[in-house]
Parts: sequence; C-alpha cells; structure tokens
Amino acid sequence: MTYPSRKLSNDLATLWIEAPMVMAMRMQQMWMTAMTGGGVNMTEFNRMVSEKMMAAAESAVATNIAMTQQNMAAMTKGGGASSHQAAADAVAQAMVKPYSKRVRSNVRRLSKQKG
Repeated sequence: MTYPSRKLSNDLATLWIEAPMVMAMRMQQMWMTAMTGGGVNMTEFNRMVSEKMMAAAESAVATNIAMTQQNMAAMTKGGGASSHQAAADAVAQAMVKPYSKRVRSNVRRLSKQKG
C-alpha cells in the first residue's frame, strides 16, 4: 500500500481546491446582498456555522473509531512499519472525510444557485 492512499489524497485535494471555491461563492453572495440592499440570507449564514460544527463532531467521532479499530487490529495482528502507515492513513482518512464531503456538497449546491 502506498502512503497516503488514493482516497486520502483525493479528499485532501478536494479540500485544497474546492474549499476556496466555496468561500469565494459565499463571499460573492454576501457582496451582492450588500450591494443590492437585499435581505440577508440567514439560512446560508447559519449553514456555514452549523455545518462546520457538525463536521468537526463527525470528524472527532470517526477519528476515535478509526483509532480504536487500528489499535485493535495492531494488538491482534502485530505488524511492521507498513501496517503503521496503513493505520495512520486510515485514521487520517476518517478525520478528513466529513470535511471533504461537505465541501463537495457545498460546491454543487452553491454553483447551482441563481444569482
């Protein structure tokens, strides 16, 4: 197994490329609202905060579960450096996945909204 795995690399690339896109789309919405004097989109503001809190909680739980699974696997199998790398990869993947999932979802949703 190569380190990091393709899944982890894909999720990290998603965050690196798409997270700034989400921020830019949201900033554009805020500027347009401010310039046109339109009503503040409280739904989007609340979503920005609540989804980060949910992703952080989901990430913490997933990380703890992955660490427990990897510790149990290490106790039953043992293993060398490659198994340590695989364990670290599994934990990192569990930690990043909730964030990358939400970023992908936000890109899809925000890019479909009408200005």
